[in-house]
Amino acid sequence: MTSPSIVTAAMLAIGDELLSGRTKDKNIGHLADMLTMVGIDLREVRIVADDEGAIVDAINALRSRYDHVFTSGGIGPTHDDITADAISKAFEVPCVHDAKAMELLAAMYERRGMEFTEARKRMARMPAGAAHIPNPVSTAPGFAIGNIYVMAGVPQVFQAMLDALLPTLKAGTPVQSRTVRSPYGEGVIGGPLTQVQKNHPETSIGSYPKFDGKSFSTDIVIRARDEALLAAAEAEVTAMIEAIGRSRQDD
Repeated sequence: MTSPSIVTAAMLAIGDELLSGRTKDKNIGHLADMLTMVGIDLREVRIVADDEGAIVDAINALRSRYDHVFTSGGIGPTHDDITADAISKAFEVPCVHDAKAMELLAAMYERRGMEFTEARKRMARMPAGAAHIPNPVSTAPGFAIGNIYVMAGVPQVFQAMLDALLPTLKAGTPVQSRTVRSPYGEGVIGGPLTQVQKNHPETSIGSYPKFDGKSFSTDIVIRARDEALLAAAEAEVTAMIEAIGRSRQDD
């Protein structure tokens, strides 16, 4: 049996507005869904304020721990958009007006008959040597340096950048999942299910309680990268539920 390939990731969401509640994050869930589809495990998510030191500390911690680190927010035209500066500081390189980004933005504003102001030029700033992440929505590119991928906070733009980026990244073996529906609550299945998990250490088994207004039930979700391991755990979970049913009939 071929060993599964595991690739890990983290996300850093940046912005005072996220921490104050003024903006409700929509990027974390989307990133998690997309990474799961391609076989990248999202292992950690952090949210930090628009504070250069906090961003630098988080980036340096995450990039040493995970294969990929994705950021959102803080690459716009205003004074508090400091992500490019912070990433440059983390990598100890200058933050510059990227020539190609300047050309893209200048041409876009010319087409729209708008002035390419100093504030708008800020959107062309990135660490020296960084590669572009295309932005088909509003032109201003994100950027990649090392294993850090810096994208916009606006969900529509973040999603478009991610679509362009994902095919270029190293990915692992996708996780498969099966759901077994239990008519019993977690209090009934908790003990036996713990033993099933011990019997299948290469799978992840989660229980998710439900209540229909009258009784409790549980969705048991089994995850694994190998089909045979997944099937074996699913069979034991199914057998466990059947055994509980028989024992309750005998009472």
